[in-house]
Amino acid sequence: MLFKGLEVSITGMQAQRIRIDIASSNIANVNSTNDGTGNPYRRKIPIFQTVLENQKNKIPLYKVKVSKVISDNSPFKARYEPGNPDADENGYVYYPNVDPIKEMVDIMSAIRSYEANLTAFNTHKDMLIKTIDLLKV
Repeated sequence: MLFKGLEVSITGMQAQRIRIDIASSNIANVNSTNDGTGNPYRRKIPIFQTVLENQKNKIPLYKVKVSKVISDNSPFKARYEPGNPDADENGYVYYPNVDPIKEMVDIMSAIRSYEANLTAFNTHKDMLIKTIDLLKV
């Protein structure tokens, strides 16, 4: 039970790292008009889930994880580019439904959440170290 607070912070940091990775992948594919199947890249969204871990002493412990990654079903952006090899019969090229500004804001938010979890982790670790030092005397 002593180290469970550290585990909570670690799961939060892991979830935010995945969130940053997914947003980075979305930005990297902002101009990918063909994902190999003839369709534009579709934006990915992580879905978070709380995990309740029951303790023997009946104190609930909530952790977080990314339960799945889904595709954003919002429409693609169409641009008239008749000379593009990925253009359809009407001359339109469909670009991914990725908004780079939205992705950057998501990355900044994930970084702040990661830092908050890191601060909580370090605070808990420092309290454990001080407790151990007090018990040495």
